[in-house]
Amino acid sequence: MKKMLFILSSILMMSGAVLSGCASGGQVGGTSAPAATGQSAQQTPAASETSAEPKVLRWNLHSEPPTADPSIAEDTTSMAIIKAIFDGLTRIHEDGKPHEAVAEKIDISADLKTYTFTLRDAKWSNGDPLTAHDFEYGWKRTLDPKTASNYAYQLYYVKNAEKANKGEGKMEDVGVKALDDKTLQVTLENATPFFLELTAFHSYFPINRKVVEANANWAAEAKTHVGNGPFKMESWEHKNKMILVKNENYWDKDSVKLERIEFSMVEDENTELSMFENGEIDWAGHPLSSLPIDAMPAMKASGKMVVHPVAATYWYKFNTEKAPFNNVKIRKAFAYVINRQALIDNVLQANQQPAMAAVPPAMSLNPDGYFKDNDVETAKKLMEEGMKELGISKLPPITLSFNTSEGHKKIAEAIQDQWRKSLGVEVKLENQEWKVYLESLHQGNYQVGRSGWSGDFNDPINFLEVFKEKQGGNNDTRWENPKYKELLNQSATESDPQKRKEILQQAEQILMDELPIMPIYFYTHTWVKDDKVKGVVTDALGGIDWKWTSIE
Repeated sequence: MKKMLFILSSILMMSGAVLSGCASGGQVGGTSAPAATGQSAQQTPAASETSAEPKVLRWNLHSEPPTADPSIAEDTTSMAIIKAIFDGLTRIHEDGKPHEAVAEKIDISADLKTYTFTLRDAKWSNGDPLTAHDFEYGWKRTLDPKTASNYAYQLYYVKNAEKANKGEGKMEDVGVKALDDKTLQVTLENATPFFLELTAFHSYFPINRKVVEANANWAAEAKTHVGNGPFKMESWEHKNKMILVKNENYWDKDSVKLERIEFSMVEDENTELSMFENGEIDWAGHPLSSLPIDAMPAMKASGKMVVHPVAATYWYKFNTEKAPFNNVKIRKAFAYVINRQALIDNVLQANQQPAMAAVPPAMSLNPDGYFKDNDVETAKKLMEEGMKELGISKLPPITLSFNTSEGHKKIAEAIQDQWRKSLGVEVKLENQEWKVYLESLHQGNYQVGRSGWSGDFNDPINFLEVFKEKQGGNNDTRWENPKYKELLNQSATESDPQKRKEILQQAEQILMDELPIMPIYFYTHTWVKDDKVKGVVTDALGGIDWKWTSIE
């Protein structure tokens, strides 16, 4: 799911975002709830309006969304905005399951490889009719190598999509075709049980071709943005604020109770909490920001803080193309020596779980993990062996990078101290604004970098496929392993669930044997909210949806 700015897609879950199956940038909390079950911040449905006051939700995004374009989004902040202003063939509801959205009817072939979507009458926010051709265009635009989408691989379940994206096949051979304005036919490479979850994901959203061709930067400004979701963008003052308003052209507008959502973009978590306490915003904390770590004990004691497990993993990435982390023993030493439980108890304080695996507990392949927490003795031995293999007697100073966030900073400082005391390594800390930080990771301009991953759908493949290929869109580690790749390919064609799980477990074993990433903890989300806010859907994958939100 996503890189988490607070890593989530996106992914990044602390105060940065999470990469989705997403990266996260702003969140520091953890993720570990069953991704199959959704949960709303208020379980009761939105009540009927009882006041003539405008229904306005006020929220802090923590960081500027890098984009509002579904084809190139890769972090939780962008994805949350995009979910509000777009709608897919399906949409995840409060029960955590995909339901019909733009598609009012879905027919699936007996071999589970051909899906025929019949679209309902729907419009774009500018009044243009929404057709099946918009979905075909949107999917193929994401796959087009010129788009340079880091999430193009999420469409590889569609027949010939991978070949087209890699320039090895023709775009017209991709298995998505508008049979007419109301009918979209999709052919898959293999039966994919979670495909209707994928069609609720932003990479599968429609795009208005006329708008894109008129202005290549259509998604960068409110005045040119066109979507098809519950809300539309009214204004976007970059790095300051954004306003979404109810989309009167939305097919299900009667379900939308809010008139507008007003977003601020304040990076400091203490300032955000003060804004909440002063009544300036209605929600503080995850999933798009984080609560100040120092304030956690008091908020927990007050009973006002919500703790919500989510299927996401906070990890550090190693640049495996740069010394000394081109040596697997050095990577293992840095990973093994971490005292994760102490980090959770003394810094995070929100019931996270130590991570000795990449896949979170909700979809775990090996509940016991693949190595021991705080294994200092083994770490020192591996460090000595690794330095000998590199022909050095002392490690040079290491740079640990993270996106701007007080939470990420505190975690980095704690790990910096552990590395210094246990391994004698000097570590320089470097922080960057979220969008700049993402680009640094993608360009390989880092040694160790904070990140995280939140599930895009409820299956372990979503966490493992990130590292399938060296040049994969979100694989900033530049690590690749032929056997690992082969196992992931095998899993795609294995129909027996138990055998498939065993194949994926073998793959995760390889990933944890070579450790291009260093798992640290499994997320929980924590937040405080105004009691008047009802019906915010926060799913077990770390996503958020304001479609059914109301102010009462």
